Amino acid sequence: MSRRPTEAAAEDKACRYHHISLRCLPTPPMAVIVRWTAFSLSSLAFFPSPSATARLSLPRRAFSRFTRHLSLATSPPAYLESGDPTSSKVLLKGMEFTELEKWVKSQGFRSGQALMLWKCLYGSNNWAQSCDELAGLNKEFRKMLSENASLMALSVKDVLIASDGTRKILFTLDDGSVIETVVIPMGLRKHLSTAEIVEQAVFACRLFSSEFGSITNVVFMGMGEPLHNIDNVIKAAAIMVDEQGLHFSPRKVTVSTSGLVPQLKRFLRESTCALAVSLNATTDEVRNWIMPINRKYNLSLLLETLKEELSSKHKYKVLFEYVMLAGVNDSMEDAERLIELVHGIPCKINLISFNPHCGTQFKPTPEEKMIEFRNVLAEAGVVVFLRLSRGDDQMAACGQLGKPGHIQPPLLRGPERFQMAV
Repeated sequence: MSRRPTEAAAEDKACRYHHISLRCLPTPPMAVIVRWTAFSLSSLAFFPSPSATARLSLPRRAFSRFTRHLSLATSPPAYLESGDPTSSKVLLKGMEFTELEKWVKSQGFRSGQALMLWKCLYGSNNWAQSCDELAGLNKEFRKMLSENASLMALSVKDVLIASDGTRKILFTLDDGSVIETVVIPMGLRKHLSTAEIVEQAVFACRLFSSEFGSITNVVFMGMGEPLHNIDNVIKAAAIMVDEQGLHFSPRKVTVSTSGLVPQLKRFLRESTCALAVSLNATTDEVRNWIMPINRKYNLSLLLETLKEELSSKHKYKVLFEYVMLAGVNDSMEDAERLIELVHGIPCKINLISFNPHCGTQFKPTPEEKMIEFRNVLAEAGVVVFLRLSRGDDQMAACGQLGKPGHIQPPLLRGPERFQMAV
């Protein structure tokens, strides 16, 4: 329950406080990663071992309920776009809607029928694979389609099921080659309610205040992203800082985020509590790898948003969290880039020792190198703290909260030059 940050020499003061971390999201948001592997240039998902699989025949639309996110192959065969050269039939799923509409009209039918066909192919709970499944289309239109078009570019060869629920579908192409699709089911159990968040703080105070003294610091973390649950997080934080209630200081109630820019802006405008942003990299290349949210809200957008929003807040500093990963983000060049990135943003930087856990591919930066990295920042005038691991022997340290589940998120393959580090 207590932590002692080690500050830079210039900022080295005795600092001890009691601290609780609140879980706002029990599990990551729902996501399913699908991989077309035969023509991929990089690996995007973890494959279960063959020994952990079982075979299953495929019922119609067996996997439709799992699909949430698709990562497509980078170089599919040309005829998957143009159709089998030996066939006169067109592949409907190789057309954008404007192309499909133009083709339907060239066959003597109306644009509205093209839209109905499009909905049969891609609309929710349709996903037609044969002309018999084109419900709602008139008889003449279906007859034309059966004679001139193909709804399928692939045929299912097999489906493998891993013990953790992961599915692998084997597809056969017209030339006999086989490609694979991996479906990883990951579920969001729930958002915690305001009461469920607040009562964690109440119980922590009730159970341990007599042992540790007053608990003064609260951090919203969670096995997920607190700002996905922003309504309840803002409300819970307001209850905690109310002067007639728990009466935590707003500056000591911190919400940690991976960098959801729209929610981040709302939080800074509506809450008086502190904000911590998990930065963890100094280039988009690395952050895209270790924090995929960066592909949507990159470093430039994130930092410019913070600079703009903080310009109107008085005596407010954002805390940048920087988990140090050996050989990935801990070079002295990274330290110099970090200084440039945060220039002009009122901030503090917390350098955090990485805590290994099940399924990780990263290693912690040695303590001596962390100190060297910190000193480079401190010499440039950056307010920097060094936080070494606490609670890692009981899986209670940063990044270790939550019981490891049977279904693990996929391991994303990083840039080639970092492969030796992992």
